[in-house]
Amino acid sequence: MSSQAIPWGAFSEKHKLYIRSCLKNMMSTAEGAVRSGKTLDHCIAAAAYLETCPDKIHLASGSSSANAKLNIGESNGFGLEHLFRGRCHWSKYKGNDALVIKTQTGEKVVVFAGAAKINSFQKILGNSYGLWIATEINQHHDSFIKCAFSRQLAAVDRKVLWDLNPSTPKHWIYTDYIDLYREKGINNYQHFTIADNATVSEERMAEILLQYVEGSVWHRRDILGERCAAEGLCYPQFANNTESFIIDKAPDDIAMIIIGVDFGGNKSGHSFIANGITRNMREVVTLEDHYRKEIITPKQLDEDFVKFINKVKTNYPNIRAFEVNCDSEATVLIQGLKVASAVEHLPVDIKNAVKGEITGRIAFYNSLMAQGRYKIMRHCTNLIEAFQQAVWDPKIITEDVRLDNGTSNIDSLDACEYCVERYMRDIQQMGILIKRAEAKNEERKN
Repeated sequence: MSSQAIPWGAFSEKHKLYIRSCLKNMMSTAEGAVRSGKTLDHCIAAAAYLETCPDKIHLASGSSSANAKLNIGESNGFGLEHLFRGRCHWSKYKGNDALVIKTQTGEKVVVFAGAAKINSFQKILGNSYGLWIATEINQHHDSFIKCAFSRQLAAVDRKVLWDLNPSTPKHWIYTDYIDLYREKGINNYQHFTIADNATVSEERMAEILLQYVEGSVWHRRDILGERCAAEGLCYPQFANNTESFIIDKAPDDIAMIIIGVDFGGNKSGHSFIANGITRNMREVVTLEDHYRKEIITPKQLDEDFVKFINKVKTNYPNIRAFEVNCDSEATVLIQGLKVASAVEHLPVDIKNAVKGEITGRIAFYNSLMAQGRYKIMRHCTNLIEAFQQAVWDPKIITEDVRLDNGTSNIDSLDACEYCVERYMRDIQQMGILIKRAEAKNEERKN
């Protein structure tokens, strides 16, 4: 049996040794920098294991089923579906997405599952698994981890492969599992930095480093692969050098405008943010903001929203329609905005916000700020103050939590983040492509 050839790059000796050690040990954990090759190592080890293992049913997990399929099944052309191309197909197994593989020792089924929610474990009940390969294990719920381990107890030859990017040092994934199991001698652990990936060229490394502020928590975790606690300011570069991000005139090449809406409660306020994205997704620019921290009626909220949209429409007449992303928890208020918009014939498409991980949203804006690709109009004073004052909660040491006790304006930050969530990956990728094109143009000039 043979699979389609894959154009492999160079492997460092550290990665080669780790892959071999994965096959010799029951449990292995790869922790470290982004793009350091951790998941790829596990895909290769998993493929070698699946060829000869006696067990039929296996498990692949991520924060969501889609995340598991993307990182383990696809993995940029190097995942399981590519390693077994020509002798595997996607199917369903007891309600879960599954990759069915023909191996030298018979048919194997790899079940893909999401693991972030408290009830995620229910999707993997009823099966006995031989292999469990998990990506971003620190984003798995503890109930899922316990269930997955119990589902392997009857395996003939069980294998556990975990990967993760570093988290805060006191995270329970370390104290309850990774470090605890290392002390007991049952966890084959390896740490990687981005420099351990031999396929990352000097040019690509330079592009990647542009996304980070040196010394920041994101730089230490994503590039150096260090465990570190997020403390102090959430947006230190903005807070320490605010004026460099402020503009008095909007760019001429605004291509689209997206509105973010966060609804207030007892200690919070209603916030609307209008973010413009320039041509080719080069920059994100906050154009207008609105913040009202008082108890108001739904009718007053609708009136504020209509005024805000009309203001944006008047100031930017070339943009014919606006996408609006609202905090999805307030369904009644969202319906009210939709009715008010219809009555006033506003050119808006109102949707529920994605509401992904807050730390991911914070990291995105820090990345844009590091690249000089985020700007804010001077009159948006509510959001400017929010960026300046946002801090990490010092009382929570097991995870990264932005302080939200009513003393600072978290609502405007949420609304600003809702604006761009659907486009974060595209904006980041375009930034790399733009820098690469600029570097080539500079080479031609020289």
